Amino acid sequence: MVKNSSPVDIKKVADHYGVFEHLYGDAYFHPRVPLNILYETEKGSLPVYYGNVIKPSESVNAPMVSYDSDSNTLWTLTLVNPDGHFTETSSEYIHWFIGNIPGNDLQKGEKLVEYLQPFPPKGIGFHRLIFVLYKQDKKLDLSSYKKEGPCLTLSDRTFNTYDFYKKFQDSMTPAGLAFFQSDWDASLKEFFHNKLNMKEPIFEYDFAPPYIKKQAWFPIREPFNLYMDKYRDPKQINKEFLMRKLKDVHPFKGSPPPLAYPNAVYFEGYVPSWLKPRN
Repeated sequence: MVKNSSPVDIKKVADHYGVFEHLYGDAYFHPRVPLNILYETEKGSLPVYYGNVIKPSESVNAPMVSYDSDSNTLWTLTLVNPDGHFTETSSEYIHWFIGNIPGNDLQKGEKLVEYLQPFPPKGIGFHRLIFVLYKQDKKLDLSSYKKEGPCLTLSDRTFNTYDFYKKFQDSMTPAGLAFFQSDWDASLKEFFHNKLNMKEPIFEYDFAPPYIKKQAWFPIREPFNLYMDKYRDPKQINKEFLMRKLKDVHPFKGSPPPLAYPNAVYFEGYVPSWLKPRN
């Protein structure tokens, strides 16, 4: 949490996480209205600050949101994920959207998109979930953004904060900001299959093959067997290793325990030929 939660400090933290850059391009704002956001879990309440980590299993249900405001004012609240869109890198997923909120009574606001929990795929790291509170100058027609029901088709949740604010910039002003980070946990397996009705996406890093320099005719002071193994078929090496291991494995007693300090075992009088001093 920011030690001194002034608008300037919050803006600095948001800049550090790239919030304004990815939502508004070159524009930014100083959050003047503090947002109090709490996720209720079995272990207690989890607040949303500015970049703290909340797991998907801890944010299944919509949080409680409060802020100070007059009852005769109107507000809009959005929750977006700028990191998780599967097909459009410049777009976001809208996780929650309530417009024309009278004062701070979210229940009386116009529910445009129902809440959807975070779903960062396995292997992709942390996603930012960003709450933005806008103060409206008047009641707005937001019907074009309304989605019926739970809206579990992700393509229907495609959203762009920059375009949204550009459309209504003369009638609303961003006033509050809070965000958290979330990464994959085991609860998302069921969520992808049963809620989104899709195969769970898993991302893995494709490592480049290790570089092996061109084989030398006469390698100097190189362990001969290890050096030659670099240029052999790995499948053949693995087969030899397995056959050698099976010779020492008893079918009922199992493998012998490994050496406690394998690199500290002394072999009396043994020096490999490639390490012997040359005359």
